[in-house]
Amino acid sequence: MLRIITLISLLSLVISCTKDVTSEDVKIDANLKRMISNVSPTGNYEFYKVPHNTELDQIPQDIRNPLTPEKVELGKMLFFETGLAMDARHSVGMGTYSCASCHLPEAGFRPGAPQGVADGGMGYGFNGETRIKSNVYREDELDSQNARPLSLINVAYVTNTFWNGQFGGKHANEHTEEVWDQLEETELNHLGYEGIETQNIEGVKVHRITTNKELLDQYGYTNLYDEVFADMEPELRYSDLATSLALSAYIRSITSYEAPFQEWLRGNSEALTAQEKLGVEVFFGKARCTNCHYEKNLGSVEFHRLGVKDLYQRPSFNTFADARRNFGRGGFTLDPEDNYKFKVPQLYNLADAPFYFHGSSKHTLAEVVDYKIEAISENPNVPTEILSDKFGPLDLTEEERDGLIAFLTNGLRDPDLLRYKPTAVLSGLCFPNNDEQSRIDLGCY
Repeated sequence: MLRIITLISLLSLVISCTKDVTSEDVKIDANLKRMISNVSPTGNYEFYKVPHNTELDQIPQDIRNPLTPEKVELGKMLFFETGLAMDARHSVGMGTYSCASCHLPEAGFRPGAPQGVADGGMGYGFNGETRIKSNVYREDELDSQNARPLSLINVAYVTNTFWNGQFGGKHANEHTEEVWDQLEETELNHLGYEGIETQNIEGVKVHRITTNKELLDQYGYTNLYDEVFADMEPELRYSDLATSLALSAYIRSITSYEAPFQEWLRGNSEALTAQEKLGVEVFFGKARCTNCHYEKNLGSVEFHRLGVKDLYQRPSFNTFADARRNFGRGGFTLDPEDNYKFKVPQLYNLADAPFYFHGSSKHTLAEVVDYKIEAISENPNVPTEILSDKFGPLDLTEEERDGLIAFLTNGLRDPDLLRYKPTAVLSGLCFPNNDEQSRIDLGCY
């Protein structure tokens, strides 16, 4: 009898302790939700939930480019289709690159290397990290950019795209019409599309992608274009415009729905570790991250001087000190007051590629957090005294710093971005790259 009573007592103690832990977790979660609600644009923590990629009616879209499952699926194929790469500078480059050459799902839809290289690049490695210049190309012939490509995750919540926000005539770019015609790229803002669509109309040309009926017939895409763009005139249906709209639809569907933070927002208390929850507390509180990173994608269309180095200040291809992109927002508005101000990026899946900021000047999230803590310019062109008023030193304990890094590294990492990658493209070619070295790296032989 005594043994039974002792066993019952021990069981009661275990249950009591379990209840205490559960009660404490509930209390922590409730406090975090109140804290998030206090800084949310809507006053509700649920604002930060993102929809599943199939919930197209809940994803922001261009009224002139409504999302449909068929259009998203077509855009998904085209995004990885190396067979459209037919405007290469040299014949050896034809059919060797795709949009995904610089926006790899495995790398958080960014390059796996410090700089994106499409036409003129060769090699893939394991995660796009070993893409280099082809020996056939001169450096000035490469399709490479003067700033690191931004992630495409949750980009549907970005109204004006590019680090300087130059694409899209609405939202942040209202009243900037006087500069659109001064910059060849931004004349397209007059078309009236949203930022993503406008950028992609320009992008298919800049990145040397070809669309015509002959090519679509050859690879078997014509019927898909006929289905998706049935209301479009034939002369436009098989054009770069249609391709850009399909690409935009696919890109808008890329959400971080499976990230642990998203699971936690949907009610799974165990989706985040205790350390990651501390990081949530620091992010939405003491570290003041939401002064800038407050939109649904944990970014915003604000532009700030942080004083990080430009891409030309590290080993890179075809980059220059006087390039317009180095001036950030000022490179678009042509207003010196906007010089060196760059858009606030989204924060999901940052840990998937070890390069950060527009110039790839940091290689770990610990370095990024430490830079934010110190708030001292590293770019000699941008004195510390002119940095953004929202960017100042942080007084974090070691535990708080580590918690913030854990939240950024793991709490915001969607573990299955490969669901956005097709198993094959209609051309049957290797993707996302199809040059000889990439085929070896990817095992396409």
